[in-house]
This record gives sequence, structure tokens and C-alpha cells, in this order.
Amino acid sequence: MAKKVIIAEKPSVAREFAKVLNVNGINKNGYIESEEYIVTWCVGHLVTMSYPEKYEEKLKYWNLSTLPFLPKEFKYEVIDSVKSQYEIVSGILNRDDVDTIYVCTDSGREGEYIYRLVDTMAGCPDKQKRRVWIDSQTEEAILNGIRDAKPLDEYNALSDAAYLRAKEDYLIGINFSRLLSLLYAKNLAKSMNEDRAVISIGRVMTCVLGLIVNREREIRNFKKVSFYKIQGSFSKDLDSSFIGDFKTNEKSSVYESPRLYNETGFKKKEDALKFIEYLNKNDEAIIEDISKKNNKENPPLLFNLAEAQNECTRRFKISPDETLQIIQSLYEKKLVTYPRTDARVLSSSVAKVITKNLNGIAKLNINEEISQIIKKMSEEKYSTKLEKTKYVDDSKITDHYAIIPTGEGKENLSKLTELEMNVYVVIVKRFLAIFYPPAEYSRMTITIKVGKESFYTNGKVCTNLGYLELYKNEKNIKTTNEEKDEEINEDVNVLSKLKKHDVLKINKFSIKEGETTPPKRYNSGAMILAMENAGKLIEDEELREQIKGSGIGTSATRGEIIKKLEKIDYIATNPKTQILTPTKRGESVYDIVLKTMPDLLNPELTASWEKGLTMVAQKEISADEFMKKLESYIRNKVVKFKKSRNEYLYGF
Repeated sequence: MAKKVIIAEKPSVAREFAKVLNVNGINKNGYIESEEYIVTWCVGHLVTMSYPEKYEEKLKYWNLSTLPFLPKEFKYEVIDSVKSQYEIVSGILNRDDVDTIYVCTDSGREGEYIYRLVDTMAGCPDKQKRRVWIDSQTEEAILNGIRDAKPLDEYNALSDAAYLRAKEDYLIGINFSRLLSLLYAKNLAKSMNEDRAVISIGRVMTCVLGLIVNREREIRNFKKVSFYKIQGSFSKDLDSSFIGDFKTNEKSSVYESPRLYNETGFKKKEDALKFIEYLNKNDEAIIEDISKKNNKENPPLLFNLAEAQNECTRRFKISPDETLQIIQSLYEKKLVTYPRTDARVLSSSVAKVITKNLNGIAKLNINEEISQIIKKMSEEKYSTKLEKTKYVDDSKITDHYAIIPTGEGKENLSKLTELEMNVYVVIVKRFLAIFYPPAEYSRMTITIKVGKESFYTNGKVCTNLGYLELYKNEKNIKTTNEEKDEEINEDVNVLSKLKKHDVLKINKFSIKEGETTPPKRYNSGAMILAMENAGKLIEDEELREQIKGSGIGTSATRGEIIKKLEKIDYIATNPKTQILTPTKRGESVYDIVLKTMPDLLNPELTASWEKGLTMVAQKEISADEFMKKLESYIRNKVVKFKKSRNEYLYGF
């Protein structure tokens, strides 16, 4: 009887497949075998790209004459530390009694690459090969994945993009690291008081370093500016008073005056005091206008990996890489869906059966708070029909839908660490929130006239918590429409009694001193969001979704990039706050790149390369077309350097 091979990316995942498929055969070294199946696994990457010296011995030594290094055929080799597992896998793939190979590595570009390297190194065994593509590791998902597995060839475009990503990182890293090291390593070593140094360049890594250094220098060069705002205290009767803020308009006596810092304040305190003298000539104020508005705030979109990493950095002060490891662990424990996703919505097919997830969560008894949330949803009969909401959009899904709880994995729930449980609850709450009604606010804006001048006050009250009920016991919870840089008058009851044309008593005018603040340093979670949005740290989540395209790096690699920059001493991460700062070495390398290859610091250029890889995966351009552009870019850069060698050596 011909056998089927199940090959997974990790031993733990392979064992889950074996359990679901009832592979109860002999557990051997590196695989499990029964009469029907052989279940085996990689341990991450088993094969890697060879160093240049494997092409020619002379390439072991760094020399300008050997650049650019652009091989026509790339060489690969088995990684020494996992050679024994590779030989086991290769042997299984080539067995005569095997007729079908089910590729069950992670469902994404990197998982595809891991298997394809092994397949190629093993001689491309002449077997039927089928790709298993799943969004969770529940029993149902695994069985459906095996049943619906497509021919591996249907994923060739994704494989092409995976190979090109590796080649791009490899060629840019080798050519530009060697080039800049040959020209500037001595200067770098001298500045660092070291005997020797190497300059490490990476397609994504160097760009991220640029973002961190640029922000640090903005902060360093920031000059504080003081300004003086005018406030008025007004009252309609003896029992109540409220504050209004001055704001200039076309009718104001100081409209567009050079003395103003902005429309709400003055540059100098003495000018603010003179303006108060002018205001004090008025005995009373009049309410010129009252506007009332009811606003609704919908629950935020679901988590993709970048949003989850940012949220966990903010809440728990953990790194993006640690967040990924935790969610990957939750995925392998069948508790959540696939973590390495860029989508924040569900597919229409998943939305139709979403009650499975909800019913499963109800039975898990995660904690008392979640149980009460589910109970309220049931008692008040909240709708579970999501198909026509913003949370379902097939056009915004490429490989996987958003990260959501599966409603399964009860046997693993008690095994979670405290931090794993905290992250899991964050994911569960974000999911449950989309079934809740929006939060509702009543907002009032009042315009007060003092002579020719206008003062404004705002009142805002939450009339219905809606989905915010899930977060009412949590501190510092950000919502999508959070007020920014706006004074909100707390005493809404006082404001609600006012009417248009009411005459007010002026109690006093005062000065509120303020000063400009420097931009904030990135923390690791904020950097992930900036990378996702091609260098733009966009706070508003709805705007992020509107402009989202190909970012810097991918959801699977962004945390690793930050980790690598830290490892090579280009940046430092504060373990308590996750704040990122450049090191002296990092700033020195940044200056070298800025002088010689400033486009490597450009987030938009880096994102355009990532966009090109996406286009290859989607069959919009060919792999050959991408490769020609890459080789041309590298060749032109190196040739330019060689022609201007003296300028680069001595002009820095």
C-alpha cells in the first residue's frame, strides 16, 4: 500500500496532525509511521543559501574587485546543526512506497520557502504533492485542510516570491555590507575605539535603523517653545461656572497677528496680559451658538499581527517578537487562528459559521469576566450576522483572515502561563467586541462672545457604553475616536442648562501657559505599526486601514528585524518600556549610509520592493522581471561607487 507523507514545519505541529489523523504507528527518530501515513517535520529551516566562498574560494576575502556579486545560479546547502533531520526527511520524501506528499508547513510565504528548499535539495522527488493551507490547528481545520489540499504547483507564484525575497536580502546584504565595510570600516572602528569593525546592511534593517535615528535626532534638536493661552471663567448663576478657551477668527481684533503663537495663544506672556486688559473692558458675555451632536464609535477592527504586537507592547511591555511567540504558541494549542496575518477582517465563509467560535468560547469558561460578556450577548440577543459589516471583507484578505479565538483548545487552557492567558484574553475581547453595539456619545459645543472675541467650550458624555463595556475596568484604553489636543469641559450638567443668547457673567480671564513637546520615541510595538505603514506612525486606526499597502518587511519578519538590530548593537531596547534608541554604532552606520546610499533609508523605496514581491506572488509581474530590476539596482550602485571611490573614501 502506497503511503502518504505529512511534512510540517515543527515537531509539535506534526504531532498534532498525527493525532488528528490517528497516526498511531511507530514513533521513530524524526518521524511517526503507520500503515497509511508517515508524519515528519522540519525544525524551522533545514536548508540555507551558501556563502559566496562556496562559489569561488577567492570570494571568501572581501575585495572591491569581486563586487558586484550576482551569481547566475544560486547555491544552497543543508544547515549543519539540523543535518540529521534533513537526511531523515529527504530519505522519506524519496521512499519508493511514498506516492503523495502533503506539505503542511506554515501557510505563508516563509512556510512555503522552508518546504521548497527541502524539496529541491532532496532532488524534487517525483511524487504527487499537495499543499495544506489552514487558518487554525483545530481538528476540523486540519481535516478540511487535508481534504481540500490543492496541487503544490498552484502555489508556485508564492514560492517564486519567497525565493526572490531571500535572494534580495542576500544580495543587498552581501554586496552593500562588503562595499561599505571596505570603504568605511576603518573609520567606524576608529570612532568606536576598536581594532576592526564590519558594517552590516540589510534591505529592511537599514531602513528601520533610519527611522529610529531620525526620530532620535528630531528629539535631540527639538527646541521648546512656550505659548500662552487665554481662558475665561463664565457663569449663568451663582451655583455654576465653566471654562471657555479663546480662539481667534476673522472678526477678532488679533486675527492673523504676528503676536499669536497659533489661533489659541500668544508667543509672549506680556502680549497675553495686554489682551486680558482689553477683554476686561467687557462686563458680560453672550452665548452666540450651541451645537449638539450625537456620535457613535464602532468597535475597532480585529487584530492582525502588527496590531496585536502594538497592543501587547503597550499593555504588557513585551517585545513584538515575544508577542509573536506567544500567539504562535496559542495557535499551536488550537486556541487562536494563524498569527502571521496582515488582515484585520474575516472572510465571508468564516463569518457564516462564526457562531461555532462564540459557542466554543462560552463553553471554555475562560474567566468570570468573559462569561459575563457572553451571557449579556445571549440575554440581549446581540446579532451574530457579520456579513454586511466592516468586519467581513474578502477583498482585504490575501493568505489569512484576522486573528480570532477558535473556541477550541480547552485541554490546553489550564497550561497557559499568566502572560499567555493575558494575551489570549486580549484577543478574545477584541473578537467579542465586534458583536456589541457602538459606544454612543452626546457632544455639545458652545460659542461665547466677549465683545469681538470668541471663546469655546466643549462637553462630552458617554450615553451608552456599547462595546466599551468590555473595557470599563481597564485603565488607559484607547478608542478609535479618542479626543486629541482638545479641552473637554467635565461639567456637562452645567453646559446642558445653557441656551443660545443667554447673558453670562464674566468671573475672570486667566493665562494658561503651555509649551511645545518633542515627538515621542518609538517603542517596539509602535515601530511595528510604522513598518506596516511604510514608515508612517499613524495613530488613527481607521486611517491606517485606508492607506494600508505593502509596508516595510512582513508580519512574520518585523519583530525579528528589531531583534537583529539590537543584536548587532545598532539600537537598544529598554526592557521595561520597550522604547527604542540608536546606539553610537548605529548612528555612525546611519551617517555612512546617509552619505553614500540614502535611498536605503527611504521607507517608500523599501516598501516598493516588498510590493514587487507581492506582485510576483499575485502573478502581476514575473520572477525574471523582478530579478532583473534587483540586479540592475545593485550593479548600478556598485559601479557608481567604484567610479567615485576617492570621493567616498576621503569626502566623508
